[in-house]
Amino acid sequence: MDDKTRTVLSRRETTMRRFLPDTFTILLVCTVILASLLPARGAFAGYFGIATDLAIALLFFLHGARLSRDVVIAGLLHWRLHLVILLTTFGIFPLLGLGLGFIPDTILPQPLYLGILFLCVLPSTVQSSIAFTSMAGGNVPAAICSASASNIFGMFLTPLLVGLLFSVGGHGGFSFDALEQILLQLLAPFIIGQILQPWIGDWIRAKKKILMPVDRGSILMVVYLAFSTAVVEGLWHTFSIADIAAVVVADMVLLGIVLVLTMVGSRWLGFDKADEITITFCGSKKSLASGVPMANVIFSGQSIGAIVLPLMLFHQIQLMVCAVIAQKYAAAAARRAMEKEIEEAASPA
Repeated sequence: MDDKTRTVLSRRETTMRRFLPDTFTILLVCTVILASLLPARGAFAGYFGIATDLAIALLFFLHGARLSRDVVIAGLLHWRLHLVILLTTFGIFPLLGLGLGFIPDTILPQPLYLGILFLCVLPSTVQSSIAFTSMAGGNVPAAICSASASNIFGMFLTPLLVGLLFSVGGHGGFSFDALEQILLQLLAPFIIGQILQPWIGDWIRAKKKILMPVDRGSILMVVYLAFSTAVVEGLWHTFSIADIAAVVVADMVLLGIVLVLTMVGSRWLGFDKADEITITFCGSKKSLASGVPMANVIFSGQSIGAIVLPLMLFHQIQLMVCAVIAQKYAAAAARRAMEKEIEEAASPA
């Protein structure tokens, strides 16, 4: 096999990997299947719920403990970029979500639409936003700060926006006691982690692989509990394949519109290429890691299977689409660097 053939095969393999689900997505699917076949019931569901609350508190404690204050302070200097990302995350997304409310119930059932509206008010991701920004050659320090700030603000803004948008749309809303629960169950552990960060932050960042099961495990626990409740109440008898397909299309439309707006808008506002990349990836993401625990708190006592389903689908869609975009950004940067080298080599000394 010659080098050319190996290169072609390698490119095909890389392209296929972009569209294959990651390990965590596979675990999510398996968790949903487990909840569908063996849902948590009765006393076991109660004890499992307590364990889930403790796991979520530990998750947000670790988020606070691993976030370096130096990174936050340095990133705050680039306030225009962070403002654009926050306005996209908590402004443009919710408006688009309200727009999808005009789709008839016969196409997009209301419980699933409420799930889409919920994902529209969630903060950005942290890990994948930073990873894609780095891969594409963007402003990584700004991405770290912006994604982290989005999650901190989200603890306040997400429950407030849920209350506002759900009531505006005539969908009820939630008791503002949910905000107090968010502060106690999510923000308080985060603040404790930040207080202890100078002493334990370096150790936690160094043990990232060991502590990753805590991050993912807590989310899987919430998903299992949420879908167990939904399955017991007849989730899969309520929605058809066509309903799920409508959610996928709505998720894709949302992501596509925001990606175009962030790319074009950042150029129009005069940001350089590195900042454009950061705005594109941080502004278009929605956090499954924060969204599922928040849904568990905000909609406490309700079935949240239909609420988190659109978010789970959006999670996989955003990973696949942004992987392609990141590689295109990286390829374009490589071409520009090569053209610059050729020009410099050709120019007289």
